[in-house]
Amino acid sequence: MLIAGRYQLQDPIGRGAMGEVWRAYDETLGRRVAVKLLLPQDSDPTAASRFRLEAQTAGRLHHPYVVGVLDFGTYEDRLFLVMELVDGDSLAGLLAQAGPQPAARVALIASQAAAGLAAAHQQGIVHRDIKPANLLLDADGTLKIGDFGIARFLDDPAAALTATGQIVGTSLYLAPERALGRPAGPASDVYSLGCVLYQLLTGRPPFQADTPIAILHQHLDATPVPPRQLGAELPPAFESYLLGLLAKQPEHRPGAAQIADWFAAGAWQGRPEPLPAPAPAPAAAPTPPAGGTGPATTYMLPSSPRTASRRRGRPAARSGLLRPRVVGAAAAVTLFLAAMAAGMLWFSPDNTATEGSRTDSPGGSPTASTTAGTDTAGTGPTSSQTSPSVVSAAPAGETSPSPAATKRQEEPRDEKRERRRHTDDDGDEGNDGGDAGDAGDGDG
Repeated sequence: MLIAGRYQLQDPIGRGAMGEVWRAYDETLGRRVAVKLLLPQDSDPTAASRFRLEAQTAGRLHHPYVVGVLDFGTYEDRLFLVMELVDGDSLAGLLAQAGPQPAARVALIASQAAAGLAAAHQQGIVHRDIKPANLLLDADGTLKIGDFGIARFLDDPAAALTATGQIVGTSLYLAPERALGRPAGPASDVYSLGCVLYQLLTGRPPFQADTPIAILHQHLDATPVPPRQLGAELPPAFESYLLGLLAKQPEHRPGAAQIADWFAAGAWQGRPEPLPAPAPAPAAAPTPPAGGTGPATTYMLPSSPRTASRRRGRPAARSGLLRPRVVGAAAAVTLFLAAMAAGMLWFSPDNTATEGSRTDSPGGSPTASTTAGTDTAGTGPTSSQTSPSVVSAAPAGETSPSPAATKRQEEPRDEKRERRRHTDDDGDEGNDGGDAGDAGDGDG
């Protein structure tokens, strides 16, 4: 069959309730292509308009990991869409033939699929039906995303929900928010991609049940079993990140561009991250200019708590902070000791040696005492100088006490007179001297 005078249909590739895909040859450009034909939809009058809109949307994408749209038109009242032919199998065929895939190959598929989704999301396009059958592999193993927006018109023979105008997609890979009837967004494609990666690693989707409705409930409420518990051999970092793609809330999932970068960089292997660069050492204090002009600058160096505590515990004398107080206290103690020594020397009985001794003659005449002096200017000893004597009356034969003793032992005159009368009554000698002393006291 020749479509539009140039596309020769060769053999069918796939068929569903709403459309069919053919392998074809473009006779005008001489290349192989894929042609999709919309089957008659008597029950859905909006099918044609939606097919046209989705064809225009997919035609805006030009990316190495996306199946390109080449042409669109009508043939015998049937809409057709011409696309790039991917000469390989889909991930659905790969799983059916080889089963679970090694982690390294799944990581490569994840990186390419996420990069294609990121390109679509940047154009405001949401695929809405990411599943193994719509992820194709060409001859060299490169992944390409197909059926942008067209899968809603084609039945999935596995387990598709085809409630018109409500939920379009496959229940095994449907995001929780779409199970609640909410509009699909970029995070919905991310969740579906996570389901596909989970199946590639374990050989089964994250949720399974007998009916599509039961599967939708699991998407909403159940927690997927970690892939390693099902025998998948993959690094813990890969498993943790994959479970993050299956988060129930859309805002908790990473973006498609971030997923592509994470897998392409090899982070899925769980390699240790490089340590942060060490902090730069504190700059040394600048050398002051010659001549010492300008105010001095103090630099506060960082110190540990232990060093600070040792500094706080040092004696004040060692640290030099309390040195002026210690010097002042020592000077005060020295001055106090000197004053005490001077007082002791002044009040001591031996002090008469420095001031001269005073004696009275038996006849009551005073005698002069002399002391030797020194030159106060420091020129040498001087001649003996006579100092005036201090006259005091005392009984004959007695030596007058020192001034300090006299001061301490001074008594009232009445007591002295009483004592002298008692001496006269006993007939003591020297009464005349005592009377003379008495007269002297009276004169004084």
